[in-house]
Amino acid sequence: MTTDNTQAKQTAMEALQKINAVEGFDPAALAVEYTDLNSANGGEKRLRLPVMVQIGWFRLKYPEGRIAVSVTAGKDCFVATARVYPHYSAPVDQFLAEATASRGYLPDKPTVSPREWAQTAAVGIALRNAGFGLQFGAAGDSFDAPAVDELGGIMWSGNPVDASIGSAPPPPPAAPAAQAAPKPQEPELSPFEQALKVSCPIAKYSGKTLGEVMQIDPKALYWVATKFTGNAEIVAAAKLICDEAVKTTA
Repeated sequence: MTTDNTQAKQTAMEALQKINAVEGFDPAALAVEYTDLNSANGGEKRLRLPVMVQIGWFRLKYPEGRIAVSVTAGKDCFVATARVYPHYSAPVDQFLAEATASRGYLPDKPTVSPREWAQTAAVGIALRNAGFGLQFGAAGDSFDAPAVDELGGIMWSGNPVDASIGSAPPPPPAAPAAQAAPKPQEPELSPFEQALKVSCPIAKYSGKTLGEVMQIDPKALYWVATKFTGNAEIVAAAKLICDEAVKTTA
């Protein structure tokens, strides 16, 4: 690369860093490192801004700005849409950026609310799209499809990456042997439906599920979600039911 091209690139990168610049505030100083398992080399170290830092930066730039988030429940996930407005009085369709993210229940992280996780991811992507990120990868931020994940990694907001891309074509399948017609499978339960079937830990309601307790004693269900400490999976199931009840009544 020639000296002129190098200087031009440096000038362009410096200009990018001026997007949404706030005097006395350097967002790069608050960036955190993570291992990008989706990188070409695998395990590449990259930088990202935590969502709370993005929100703080946005407030510094637009003290009267607004971040609007809406959430809908899918079959097995929550879908959140976030819009970033420069002023709280801006019309609905006059936003700086918009983003959508979906998150589902994680069996290995039962205390994580998929609803709140989807909201956090959508807000992070929307703020990044509005220029409140490590601009266009100049400082290492990923500007591709992955969404900001406050759990410490990278989650993909679209469809999962097809593992077959770039690999050798599979061998032709052998002729199938004659088999009996498979039995129809029962439809897979959504995380909410699974939560309803979890047994209630309260002795008074021994033998009843959280779904049944929700119908007869909602306060007891709320106690399990906020006070019970005996089993993290039961607590997560109760929280999920409470979140869905609040959404339904909102």
